Amino acid sequence: MKKAGTKNAGKQEKAVKTSKSKNGKSKAAVRELPSERMGVPPTTPDVDAKVSAAEAKARKKTVREDGTMSGLDAAAKILVDAGGALNCKAMVEQAIEKGYWKPGGKTPAATMYAAILREIQKKGDTSRFVKTERGMFKIKA
Repeated sequence: MKKAGTKNAGKQEKAVKTSKSKNGKSKAAVRELPSERMGVPPTTPDVDAKVSAAEAKARKKTVREDGTMSGLDAAAKILVDAGGALNCKAMVEQAIEKGYWKPGGKTPAATMYAAILREIQKKGDTSRFVKTERGMFKIKA
């Protein structure tokens, strides 16, 4: 079985082709990227980072039609009210009981657990949550 090459996977590069003309001299042809053909100039990673950082700061929370909040926001509010560490099953039960969150899946505790871990991993020290022990979380003081 042949492995797919990942050397240039996901990268857009300009391809330079060299060919020889009839008189023996070589000439280079540069192929345009699809974005350049549509009139969009290519971007650089530092420009992309600045744009995404500006968009993140300008992002506003969406208000849900049914008046509930996200699972993470509900978990943070429950942990603030509790004042200590709770497991996700207890957080989900309280969030549903108080009307903060309406889960749509079969395993809302697993969904909340995964979301809290993802926030801790992604945000690091700026995360709202701290894992105290196996399956237990508390709000960062």
